Amino acid sequence: MAGASAPAFFVALAVALPPNGGMKPAPDLVFETAALARGFTRIAGVDEVGRGPLAGPVTAAAVVLDLNCIPVGLNDSKVLTAAQRNALAAAILASADCAVAHASVEEIDSINILQASHLAMRRALAALALPADHALIDGNRMPRDMTLSGECIVRGDAYSLSIAAASIIAKVARDALMVDLAQQHPGYGWHKNAGYPTPDHLAALKNLGVTPYHRRSFRPVHNILYQDVSLTP
Repeated sequence: MAGASAPAFFVALAVALPPNGGMKPAPDLVFETAALARGFTRIAGVDEVGRGPLAGPVTAAAVVLDLNCIPVGLNDSKVLTAAQRNALAAAILASADCAVAHASVEEIDSINILQASHLAMRRALAALALPADHALIDGNRMPRDMTLSGECIVRGDAYSLSIAAASIIAKVARDALMVDLAQQHPGYGWHKNAGYPTPDHLAALKNLGVTPYHRRSFRPVHNILYQDVSLTP
């Protein structure tokens, strides 16, 4: 039986998709129930948002749901409207143990976006009010240096309610942060595009230049920074 005194173990789990092409009505508690049956008591769903943008941090959330108080309508953040996400985020925060953490633009440029995403995940887990003893991680790679048991679930936000909750909390938190940054750096449309490489954002990069919140290791930003640099013949 796994428990508080058991050594951490890590399982990379590739979810087998159903024969209908992976369509699934909604996430459920199958993975959480299986972890409870193995002796774990505090299961955290972990997800990140912001790997693709050209600007802003990458953000992760960890959520330990009260399995007796699941907010109605909880689902993968990607299938929800902004209004639905905001309402569900408030319900999750009111009923679950939640933590949000970021990895900065400087960290992204220093250690790469994958490792920065994993850093944000570890920070979110460490920031929970009470420690989790098992983590359900969205994706197919376990963050390094985890201090607790965990398993990776491909497309986990579509399969696990805990990961779906984390996806909502991370998305709402990062969107709000990008709205704040848009006020500091108007013209890039971050309040609408959240830093992603939309046509208006790319045009603003060319016309307005690079801000301190742009990721210099990402090619569109790098190309603008060095477009006037020529090699000596």
